[in-house]
Amino acid sequence: MEIEQAVHAARGVVKWFDPAKGFGFVVADKGGPDILLHANVLRNFGQNSVADGASIEILVQETERGAQAVEIVSIEPPSAEDRATLPDLEVFDPADLVDVALQAARVKWFDKGKGFGFANAFGSDADIFIHIEVLRRSGLADLAPGEALAIRVIDGKRGLMAIEVNAWEAALH
Repeated sequence: MEIEQAVHAARGVVKWFDPAKGFGFVVADKGGPDILLHANVLRNFGQNSVADGASIEILVQETERGAQAVEIVSIEPPSAEDRATLPDLEVFDPADLVDVALQAARVKWFDKGKGFGFANAFGSDADIFIHIEVLRRSGLADLAPGEALAIRVIDGKRGLMAIEVNAWEAALH
C-alpha cells in the first residue's frame, strides 16, 4: 500500500549527491529524516549534479520508502566561507568579474578526481579550463562530456578560465 500525501515545500542543504549512483540526500532545515534527491529530479531542474553543501528549496512527498524530493524550486551554491581561494582569481577585482558575459559552451571532458576539465565555447576550439572549485562555487559537483553550459570566462594567468559555470537550462531563467 503506497502512502499518498500532499506535496510540501522544504528548504535544506545537500548532504551529498553522487551522479554515478544517480541520487543523494538533502538535510531539511527543520530537521527530520534525510530527503532522497534522485538524479531525474535534478535533471528536470536542468542540472546533472549539485555541490555538497548547496542550499536547496524542494517540493517533497512522503512515500513508503521515506521523504523524496519531487521537484526543485531553487539551488544556491555553498556559502562563501566554505570556499577555497583560487590564486588565478586573486588578481581580479570581484566587481569586474560580475560584468563578464555568459557564453554558450560544451564540456570537452571533466575529471572530478583530478579536480578539473575543459570546455569549448560554441564557435571556438580554444580550451577553457574549469576548476572543481569553480563548479562548487556555481552549485555543481560534476560535468559530463558534451553537456551544454553557460559560462563566464576570463583570460587568466595560464589561458582561458571559467569563473562561473551554469547548466544551460538554469542560465536561461
